[in-house]
Amino acid sequence: MLKSPQELLDYIEKLKEKREKKLQKPSVYVCVGTGCTASGSRKVYAKFVEVVKAKGLDVQIEKVDDDDEPVKKTGCCGLCSLGPLVKIMPYGITYSHVKVDDVEEIVEKTLIKGEAIERLLLTDPITDKKVERLEDATFFKNQTFYIMEAVGTSECESIEDYMARGGYSSLAKVLSGMDRLEIINMVKASGLRGRGGGGFPTGLKWEAAYKSQGDIKYVVCNADEGDPGAFMNRTLLERDPHSVLEGMIIAAYAIGARKGYAYIRAEYPIAVDMFNKAIEDAKRYGLLGENILGTDFSFELYVKEGAGAFVCGEETALLASIEGKRGVPRPRPPYPAQAGLWGKPTLINNVETYANVPKIIRDGVENYRKRGVENSPGTKMFSVTGPLKLTGIIEIQFGTTIRYILENICGGTSNGRKIKAIQIGGPSGACLPEELFDLPLDYDSLISVGAMVGSGGIVAITDDRCMVEVARFFLDFTKRESCGKCVPCREGTMQAYNILEKFTQGKATYEDLESLEYLSDIIKTASLCGLGKTAPNPIISTLKYFRSEYIEHIEGRCPSGMCTAFKKYVIIPEKCKSCSLCARSCPNGAISGERGKPYVIDQEKCIKCGLCVTKCKFGAIELVG
Repeated sequence: MLKSPQELLDYIEKLKEKREKKLQKPSVYVCVGTGCTASGSRKVYAKFVEVVKAKGLDVQIEKVDDDDEPVKKTGCCGLCSLGPLVKIMPYGITYSHVKVDDVEEIVEKTLIKGEAIERLLLTDPITDKKVERLEDATFFKNQTFYIMEAVGTSECESIEDYMARGGYSSLAKVLSGMDRLEIINMVKASGLRGRGGGGFPTGLKWEAAYKSQGDIKYVVCNADEGDPGAFMNRTLLERDPHSVLEGMIIAAYAIGARKGYAYIRAEYPIAVDMFNKAIEDAKRYGLLGENILGTDFSFELYVKEGAGAFVCGEETALLASIEGKRGVPRPRPPYPAQAGLWGKPTLINNVETYANVPKIIRDGVENYRKRGVENSPGTKMFSVTGPLKLTGIIEIQFGTTIRYILENICGGTSNGRKIKAIQIGGPSGACLPEELFDLPLDYDSLISVGAMVGSGGIVAITDDRCMVEVARFFLDFTKRESCGKCVPCREGTMQAYNILEKFTQGKATYEDLESLEYLSDIIKTASLCGLGKTAPNPIISTLKYFRSEYIEHIEGRCPSGMCTAFKKYVIIPEKCKSCSLCARSCPNGAISGERGKPYVIDQEKCIKCGLCVTKCKFGAIELVG
């Protein structure tokens, strides 16, 4: 246990020297994040340990300290689609799609001899060339790594590795004599904005919690990441849990809190385990608990697992859930900073927001603001999904354009189609057309076009997708996740969804178009919490930028050809053998005919189930339109 801030700083310096030595000797780094784990990386890790021990390499390789093993676990580097990923140091050689059967060869050729195995190397989809080092791939070269530091070599389960990278030096600085208002003013001056959605200035929130009167205060981390396709928080908690933990401890000191909660959804078991281990390791070093580092500052932290309700991402619903109540939002004011958990002043920030704090304290405001733009400084993690050559987690500085992300980092589409839109900000985000792809990604620029940074999810949408169906898909999610407390959200989203269904089924009218616009405005204005207020964003944005597609649906066609209601099954006379298999299988009696003549489909009766296509042995039935 460390007994003073200075003792911690001295220990960090020793660990830095050890880490440099570790990186210069033969060792294996296996990614054990959720993406790679799903592809079998933990079996690969276990095999490496087995082979290294069998060959006696764990003894032969010179150890820097007693805990220095040749095979190490590392966190997600963002390329989840290429996992399991394995990096061999000191050569930096990185392999993708590694299987258990590859381990013996990697140990023999790369770990021992330093030779690269061509077939296992990363293939850069942009240059179509093999690359040996992770850092040489276009996907990585065009990013700005700041929060995601030490990609491929950060030991996710090791507090010592985090310290060796400068971790907890900010806590030592804070406890060495920084005034609480000085810390808050530093966060304010940095321009850090909440990374969880709205982008509210973090320093102002801290100041409000600091000024609130109360004998008990709380610090809460919102790790209830529930957006489909968004997994930045999970990735950060799995690869660098101590960065979030250190930010929470500093926040607690700044506002005068003695207790805190990390609210992590239970569907993130690896993140939960990692954070619980981080808490225990921090306690072991005297960084959590009573009289931290020998000072009069004490702070206890607990993990609360969420049950998966999307609405609990809203801060007042989250607080209700921690208290053991049903997770439903409440009206504000009072804000949580004034009356939050059990009625006490409570500071709530997102995972990525807390992870920025130690960087600001350590590097200084001026250095921090070198990245990003004036009103949106720093970097942001995004999860990029869709039919792209590369998908996963990226980190860019604010001000980077959407087009740069799609083309220079993700390599364009994997199917050769044109990207006509992106959906940004989670299921409550907006859909932006191709003509806005040169827009810089920052809070204010996105707001100016009716979008938001939101959770940080980006979904690429190609020209064969129907934008009306996209709006329907996302609204289907938000209407089901509504807590039902307020009428505008509960009833409004359902009615809007029903109208969108009419569009995709070819039954909509111009009156429905007007009703959809009116409903969207009501839901956005009158809903109680952020879920309802942002739920109609996919509708509003698609009506603004893709209105012609709605009109074409009214006029009887889907321009992308995606909505089956506008298609029809027809029997090709030349191919039909009049065997009657299709007629006998039709559940609605829509097919008729007689022997020797081609059968026909009654389009009024046809329910477009497609069963006739599967039954026809001669390929005589096609879907056209």
